Amino acid sequence: MKNAPIRALIADDESLHGLSAVAAFADNHDVEIVGECGNGREAVAMIKKQNPDLVFLDVQMPEMDGFAVLESIGTERLPEIIFATAYEQYAIRAFELHALDYLLKPFDQARFKDAIKHAKERFRSERRNEGRTQISALLESIKNKPQYLDRLMIKAAGRITFLSIDEINWIEADDKYVHLHTGKIAPMVRQTLSAMETQLDPKKFRRVHRSAIVNVGRIKELQPLFSGEHSILLEDGTKLTLSRNYKDKLFEFLGKPL
Repeated sequence: MKNAPIRALIADDESLHGLSAVAAFADNHDVEIVGECGNGREAVAMIKKQNPDLVFLDVQMPEMDGFAVLESIGTERLPEIIFATAYEQYAIRAFELHALDYLLKPFDQARFKDAIKHAKERFRSERRNEGRTQISALLESIKNKPQYLDRLMIKAAGRITFLSIDEINWIEADDKYVHLHTGKIAPMVRQTLSAMETQLDPKKFRRVHRSAIVNVGRIKELQPLFSGEHSILLEDGTKLTLSRNYKDKLFEFLGKPL
């Protein structure tokens, strides 16, 4: 039915907290929430079961990321998709590679309502197949992308700047943010350390502590401590701790001392 509510599913590992603007649904009779899920595998199962018209899909989720969810469903069965993400490089990439729409966390209700409006227009028009074609192009581009990042896009003070990965000395965790220490600046981006680790070339960057990743090319000295841990001295004088949990993997990578 043309005037029936659009059935929407939320797939977001932060649930309603991440999509805080979902409150706009409350007074919107054109949209009905039919389910919520917090990881990629649940999203696939729920999309197949509920067959929603629209999915708010977080790009970075446990189990399977948003792109893997789309591949698993198959483009011929895809509903309308709006990406929701805190990770700028993913969101901008998805937008530029023809994703239907995206919400960059944190977003306001005006941006949220615009996304809803556009989704409704597409759903109730003859452009739905265009969206599937765009998603197919997106997935194909992702398959052919470089495996690891060579630069980061950083949004601050209303501007987007670019930081080469090679400029980073070490990366520090701060809850759901990370500080990118370069020796001159330490910009903060909204991303977990674990998510950042998966995007970095392990030949250049290694986890040395639950709260730190190091550019191995910046390591000057390793100094043993009494606890079985080591102190890492970087070329710029920064001292970090190499915990026992990460020591063996780092030494295996660096090789035996001469």
